[in-house]
Amino acid sequence: MSARFTDKTVLVTGAGSGIGRTIALAFAAEGAKVAVAGRTAAPLDETVALIEEAGGVAAAFTADVSRAEDVRALVASAVDRFGSLDVAVNNAGVLRGKGGAGLADLAAEDWQAMLDTNLTGVFLALQAEVAQMRTQEHGGAIVNIGSNLGAHKRIPGAAGYLTTKAAVSALTRAAALDHIQDGIRINAVSPGASATTMSLRAGETEAERAVRMKGDSPLGRVSTTAEIAAAVLYLASDDAASAVGTDLVIDGGAAA
Repeated sequence: MSARFTDKTVLVTGAGSGIGRTIALAFAAEGAKVAVAGRTAAPLDETVALIEEAGGVAAAFTADVSRAEDVRALVASAVDRFGSLDVAVNNAGVLRGKGGAGLADLAAEDWQAMLDTNLTGVFLALQAEVAQMRTQEHGGAIVNIGSNLGAHKRIPGAAGYLTTKAAVSALTRAAALDHIQDGIRINAVSPGASATTMSLRAGETEAERAVRMKGDSPLGRVSTTAEIAAAVLYLASDDAASAVGTDLVIDGGAAA
């Protein structure tokens, strides 16, 4: 294993499970000190324990990314604990809406919940992260987690989610242009169906999903969370020094 992130501080939101947890573990395995964040303490503590069991360094911080004061405090706490903010991964996201309801039947509270976390949460995180990275001589790198749904592909029954994730893609590109002169590289990774509970349909088992994906994906399967994490680490690393405003789709060809 390489150590591209030795002595660097990495912040990962939504790190209590799934893709976020795998991203946090991957950064720690490459030498980073990882600040894991989310709304609920217990799963974050589990992520920290997994990192520490593997010999890594991590700390957990509870925060709601839809609240500006929470995000500012999160960044300040991570810097206070580890000394800098070299990389940030804005992964926190939600999918709301019952049974794939069409736009006319999407509850206003579900629409608002997705806007608050998926879009406003990324906006607020970017503001707090950029404010810190601007003070650092070496700047930093930010990776937003989008989706292949939205800017790249559309499906029925997911208007709210598609809208927020398409906006994340646009926000990433705009922020990248605004802040590359500050020494801050901003990019996105947009996963398709992955090996998490979010890609399971109502009542569907993992085995049933595997059968469905043979027809739904040109690759014939879901992406692993490790494959998505690898893309994130690439964009955050010096290997991607000229990647600015990139939206890297990792979905087995579903949106090709």
